[in-house]
Order: sequence, then C-alpha cells, then structure tokens
Amino acid sequence: MGILRKIAAWAVVGLAGLVVAFFAMPSYRQGEASIAGKKALDFPLEIAGKPGHLTDLKNKVVVLNFWATWCPPCVEETPSLNHLQKYIEARNGVVLGVAADEDPAKYEQFLRDQGVAFITYRDPTTKDNHSPIAATYGTSMYPETYIIDRHGKIAPFWPVRQPSQAPPPEKASTCLPM
Repeated sequence: MGILRKIAAWAVVGLAGLVVAFFAMPSYRQGEASIAGKKALDFPLEIAGKPGHLTDLKNKVVVLNFWATWCPPCVEETPSLNHLQKYIEARNGVVLGVAADEDPAKYEQFLRDQGVAFITYRDPTTKDNHSPIAATYGTSMYPETYIIDRHGKIAPFWPVRQPSQAPPPEKASTCLPM
C-alpha cells in the first residue's frame, strides 16, 4: 500500500505541474485562444502626420506595442523600444506604438520629453484609459507587445511586462530578413 500512496502522490504533483505549466505558457491568454498565426487586425492611424492604416506597413515586420503615458512600465520600456527601432529599421522592421491616452497635450509632451524615435499613434477613441484598438487584440493591460510578420500574421505571443523581460533585439529580429 505504501508504494501506491507514493505513486498517487507523484501523480498529483505531476498533474499540478502540468496545470501550472499550461497557465504559464505565453500562448495562454486568460482562457482565450491564442491569436498567434492569425491575420493582424487592420486599424486606421497616422503615419508622419498623414492618415494611414496598419496595412500600409505591409512587407515590414511590425513590433506593435500598446502603451500609455500614465503607465509606469510603459515609461520604463520606452528607451528599449527606441533602441529596438534603431536595430530593426535597417532590416525592414518598424516599432509601432499605439497609446491609450485621452489627453493629446500630455501625449505630445511625453513624446518630446522621452525622445520617442518610433512611430506612435494616440488612439483618439480611448475612454477611461482603455484603447478600443488594443481591445481588438485582446489587450487589457499595458504595455503589451505583438510581432506582426511581413505577411501580416501575428507571431507567437510573449507578454512583456517589464523592460528587463523585453526580448533582446536579436530575438525580435528573427522575423526579419538577414
């Protein structure tokens, strides 16, 4: 009977480990199916002051980052995104930030103060610090980053919550031509 009890105990420990591993997987999104491999949803934006769409960045790898000026981790991650933009620019990649900010003046001031070097767009439909554009991607917390390949498909998802957890440029550039 002692051996059966040990086997049962290890089976419970193993099952608990599998459950923890499942919920810790980057593709698990609070019970939602992963969006990896799906076509990126298009949305209107401004690029260099001109009206455009996400699809205008076709044939480029897009690092799509949902952020806000009022979000401390977003502020901390800005220098990393500036660095990433410089790294992937020559490889036909672009960082696109979509800000969930209601106040255009605070947004513009943040861009100046932080020296933002990547394309960024303030979602004008943001209400109560929630961007409808971000919501279409399943984003409920900021910052959140997606990689969109040259074919417009979302690469496997990894949640980036702190700059120290941000993927190094060489990891993000795996979608880029060498």
